[in-house]
Parts: sequence; C-alpha cells; structure tokens
Amino acid sequence: MVETINVTELADLLHHDIQLIDVREPFEFNAAHIDGAVNLPLGDLAQWQTTLDRETTYYVICRSGRRSQLACEQLREAHFQAVNVAGGMIAWHDQGVDLHHAS
Repeated sequence: MVETINVTELADLLHHDIQLIDVREPFEFNAAHIDGAVNLPLGDLAQWQTTLDRETTYYVICRSGRRSQLACEQLREAHFQAVNVAGGMIAWHDQGVDLHHAS
C-alpha cells in the first residue's frame, strides 16, 4: 500500500528540504507547477530511477492523484520511499496555494 498525504500536509512539508516529483507531462508542468518540484513524467520514470537515492523520501504529485499513485507503486516496487499527494494539482489549486506559472 502506498503512503498518502493531502495537499495541506504537502504545503507544510515544503518549508523543509523535501524532494517533490511532478509526474505530469512537460506541457502540463510548464503551464503551472509547485516551486521546487522536479518534472519526471510517468512514462520516463523508469529511466530516471538510476539517478534517484533510495535513502530519500520522494513526494509525488500529478494532476489528480492517479498518475502519482501509479508512480509511487513503481517506485516502491523498486525499493524507493514514495508518498502520493492525494488530489494532485487539482486539490492544490482548490486550496488556493501558490503556483509557479509560465511567463
């Protein structure tokens, strides 16, 4: 089972040095994303696993929480620590939290 947090918990964690992976496609990420997030699209995640640290906890977000759930399952199967952000960017936007928008 994948550990899950909500966007309010994520907002609190962002005050610390965490690793946030956004698994949306680049065009989605470039339109708006959370400052500090790294874009690793779900389809490319397997190739990036060699660059990730198994001692680090990765918080994973997407648009709605579905792709991030799949990404967390993949990461956990590969023995990484991954936490899904429930509701994704939709929930983040609904909370009214700041985003980085393309200029």
